[in-house]
Amino acid sequence: MLPRSRTLPSRIHHGAVEERHDIRHYLQVEVQPKASEAEAINPQSNYSKCFDDDGRLKRTGTFWTATSHIITAVIGSGVLSLAWAVAQLGWVTGPAVLLLFAFVNLYTSNLLAQCYRTGDPVTGQRNYTYMDAVKSNLGGKRVMICGLIQYINMFGVAVGYTIAASVSMMAIKRSNCFHKSGGKDPCHMSSNGYMITFGISEIIFSQIQDFSHVWWLSIVAAIMSFTYSAIGLGLGVAKVAVNGSIKGSLLGISIGTVTKAGTVTATQKMWRSLQALGAIAFAYSFSLVLVEIQDTIKSPPAEHKTMRKATLLSVVVTTVFYMLCGCFGYAAFGDDSPGNLLTGFGFYNPYWLLDIANVAIVVHLVGAYQVFCQPLFAFVEKWSAQKWPKSDFVTAEYDIPIPFFGIFQLNFFRLVWRTIFVMMTTLIAMLMPFFNDVVGILGAFGFWPLTVYFPIEMYIAQKKIGRWTTRWLGLQILSVTCLFISIAAAVGSFAGVALDLKTYKPFRTSY
Repeated sequence: MLPRSRTLPSRIHHGAVEERHDIRHYLQVEVQPKASEAEAINPQSNYSKCFDDDGRLKRTGTFWTATSHIITAVIGSGVLSLAWAVAQLGWVTGPAVLLLFAFVNLYTSNLLAQCYRTGDPVTGQRNYTYMDAVKSNLGGKRVMICGLIQYINMFGVAVGYTIAASVSMMAIKRSNCFHKSGGKDPCHMSSNGYMITFGISEIIFSQIQDFSHVWWLSIVAAIMSFTYSAIGLGLGVAKVAVNGSIKGSLLGISIGTVTKAGTVTATQKMWRSLQALGAIAFAYSFSLVLVEIQDTIKSPPAEHKTMRKATLLSVVVTTVFYMLCGCFGYAAFGDDSPGNLLTGFGFYNPYWLLDIANVAIVVHLVGAYQVFCQPLFAFVEKWSAQKWPKSDFVTAEYDIPIPFFGIFQLNFFRLVWRTIFVMMTTLIAMLMPFFNDVVGILGAFGFWPLTVYFPIEMYIAQKKIGRWTTRWLGLQILSVTCLFISIAAAVGSFAGVALDLKTYKPFRTSY
């Protein structure tokens, strides 16, 4: 049985199951009696072989599927900007900030994992989404604020991934163009066509019903992320060997360095350093989908125990990759470290290896796009099904047989809404193709509230930690410190956008 997500609405239609030939209503589920506490704990219980303690289909996700989801969400396109981020901060601050963000994400993710169930960590009420966890632990206006931040961030990630995918697709085309012309043709081209191509592929993959059905895509994407990260690392090591020296300085990019954006001034160095914080924060962002990932995990053991192990392995693996890619990229290029590490190696030999890396990036981003957007899709569809429960357009599903595939369940609302969503992200990506700036803004916007504030506040509420106790003070100091980091990163990233807008022409960006 495939891992099954619980983010979609229960399939209930006036409390009864309604069958209508080829139509099955979107809101139907077999109603099961609530399990007792002993049955929930006892894995040998005869309660049900098909349903969990909440009456929904048994979850079958494991430590490995959860790990693949997290790695797909974490090792995204953000890894390619880490060499640039380290270059802004230098050999001292760069690696230290990478380790700091890793520690903060690991710690707060463990706090958030413990909030999946309200009350008892084994038999308590399940929270199917991040918003559900905030609602059951905090309540009030913070639920709406959390949802707004979370879903805007997911939308922004989709835009960022569209930009990154188009850059990699163009890099493949340009490297082959350079190879054929011997470097005589500058091979300038527009990114619009590649963004549209990526958008079309996402319209197709977005018809995957829910989070549980993208597990195979996550595993493929996780393998791809290791592939291009390893290639980037290998090329960085090779370039250091060719250079015969390690480039870079203790304090980062030097004032007076000439870049594509112009000469770096003291003010620009400050903005770039702050923007680097946002880029690193974005590279570690996965808290916004952590609860949804946890909702695919089977039990026993308790879901938070499996999630804690999956998070630990994922963060350790990604931190090692980040340190190696960021540091070797900086060692290879120094102050000239590119915003996208793979583009820094040019379009010559081994051009075929760079093509493989860029193909891996595109495949990974196809999967990562779905990992981040499926919770948003589910939220809108759940709300719509509750708003219009009798509408066939919203709730009815039609079985369509597809050769060599099986039965595909078509829902017209899902088809239309998800297609419009992908078209919007593609259009905005074409309007704002500033990869580094978008990455920095997203990292700054989502880091403090979703990774730090809400997990800490929910943990305090759930464990009933008293005000002004040592533990409460420690958690609040961590939260306030991360707030200041987020504000600083946001300021730097918006300053970067302001600089890019001076030479920007809508829909006419070329490389």
